[in-house]
Amino acid sequence: MIKDFTDSMAWLARTDGSTVIGHGPFSESSVAPTQGIAFYLQNFDLSDPKPWKIPTHAETLRTENLPSFFSISPAIIPDWESPDPGLFSVIFQEVTACIKSGIFEKTVPVVTESGFASVLPASAIVTAMARQIAPLHSYGWVHPTHGFAGATPELLFALDGDRLETMALAGTARSEDRGVFAVDEKEIREHEYVAQTLVAKLQDLGQVERLSREILDLGTIVHFLTTIHVALQVPQTAEALLKRLHPTPALGPLPRTGQTLQKLYDWRQRLECPTQFGAPFGVWENGRFDAIVAIRGIWWEGRKLKLPAGCGIIEASRLVNEWRELRLKREAVKRFLLNVIPN
Repeated sequence: MIKDFTDSMAWLARTDGSTVIGHGPFSESSVAPTQGIAFYLQNFDLSDPKPWKIPTHAETLRTENLPSFFSISPAIIPDWESPDPGLFSVIFQEVTACIKSGIFEKTVPVVTESGFASVLPASAIVTAMARQIAPLHSYGWVHPTHGFAGATPELLFALDGDRLETMALAGTARSEDRGVFAVDEKEIREHEYVAQTLVAKLQDLGQVERLSREILDLGTIVHFLTTIHVALQVPQTAEALLKRLHPTPALGPLPRTGQTLQKLYDWRQRLECPTQFGAPFGVWENGRFDAIVAIRGIWWEGRKLKLPAGCGIIEASRLVNEWRELRLKREAVKRFLLNVIPN
């Protein structure tokens, strides 16, 4: 059982019900090792030249046993400072202008809410995220003074031999609005942008199977989900697939060009988005690779907190609705913090 974080550590809950935990100190590499375990930690713009972080030692356990791996920590209720709607309004107008001029069909700016904890928050955040269960993937990267942890519903891809699995996850609503969400043309259109683009990016790799669109219910929030399987004809490396798929239109621009990516990077920076938010976070184990999209998490440095959330903007998007969706996603993460042993 881990009681404190005197050294670095990382974990990721995988699709098969197992969780890999790595203990530091970590060495770094520009390529994945041929054997053993390595975590993939990267910035959203893929700018880290050595993203493979190799632990001193690692262990694997069943995900249902993950909460007992960490010491019980009291819940925290941080002081949150609401993000500035004025700045988001300015950027929303810039995005819609780009869409009208034909530069984008869709893009995903990120708004970050700041907070402050009365005590060092790492243990409480890690405890909360470790208790989240499927279909969420618990994940974290922790140092003695800073880190991030979350529970994401979004798998970037899982690669095991010639089998590849990925998903389109886009379109969001409150659970009580599930009925009208199921027939909402704007939300369906946003989801189809993501699903169709993913299929197009994968169809030259092998036999693509796109499953039917469904609604993923996460309790207080719902999303559209389309699962995609590929029987690969030619072996693929994790690095090649990461470059091909990240960022998907669920977190990035459509079309994805140097110009549209640079605009998105600029908007993220102006909105003070953590560099790893929405980036791939993965674990490599003897040729198998699982990567999630690092969303629905909290970043911390000392007692300072950041809680980012993104929203997909298309031509039919409206400012008030997107602002409401951003708050809905942040509130879902805040509820994770209450899912621990109370004071």
